[in-house]
Amino acid sequence: MQKEVSWLLKEKYHNKPTEKFKKDIKRLEAEEPLDYVIGFTEFLGCRIDLSKKPLIPRPETEFWVEKAMNELNNPSSLNSSGHSTPRVSDSKRQNLRILDVFSGSGCIGIAILKHVKNTKVTFAEKDKKNLQQIKINLTLNNFPNNRYKVIPSDVFSNIVGKYDYIFANPPYIAKVNKHRLQESVAKYEPKIALFGGQDGLLYIRKFLYQAQNFLRDHGKIYMEFDSIQKKEIEKIFIHQNFLNKNFGRQEKLGYKSWKFYKDQYGKSRYLVVEYIKY
Repeated sequence: MQKEVSWLLKEKYHNKPTEKFKKDIKRLEAEEPLDYVIGFTEFLGCRIDLSKKPLIPRPETEFWVEKAMNELNNPSSLNSSGHSTPRVSDSKRQNLRILDVFSGSGCIGIAILKHVKNTKVTFAEKDKKNLQQIKINLTLNNFPNNRYKVIPSDVFSNIVGKYDYIFANPPYIAKVNKHRLQESVAKYEPKIALFGGQDGLLYIRKFLYQAQNFLRDHGKIYMEFDSIQKKEIEKIFIHQNFLNKNFGRQEKLGYKSWKFYKDQYGKSRYLVVEYIKY
């Protein structure tokens, strides 16, 4: 607690305690997350405002997004993580189209805009507060409006066109495991961004079954998940088919290769998928 108070005093109040500072200490005592009390956090060198209380960006997400950006910036060879690169032409790489689904605060797409040149990012998010939050953070980080779009969308419901890369950090906590959450997370962070149905795979399945329709040939997906879900997600790729409930028929996925990667803590945390158009 003392460490959090010291950080709050330094980051928000510049070592000048005020009456508001004392009120913020009470917020910490009530177990409100420090990042909410401060009002912002850092994500790969970007300042991320949290005034609308989106999901707080995690170090695990920061880890794999940095790996992905290494690939985007070095298309001619494998990066240090061993990720292969999609076979898109040099001309296309001059203007990569990126889709950030389940955007939340917008931290993933914003980091890409900052660190990867010649990219245009579409942010897709269904929560109205988060849509406001994304716009706040785009303004805060001084991006020209011709480099991005912010679209209200339930997964892909309002998305059109094809993208070179799709980034996704879907809600993936299983409701049956909600008792395992830290009290501060369960009490203060948005449930809409945390829970992915009873088994945590509701949005992951929906995302993977539809994503191929929005990828260019040899386009790629980067997606975060819970380490305990690896086997179930792998089954989706092994079988490569699913029931399209809208049309009542079996359909086949077009994912050529997929690989699971570990985070900085040694847990399976994200996957990279390449799409090949049949």
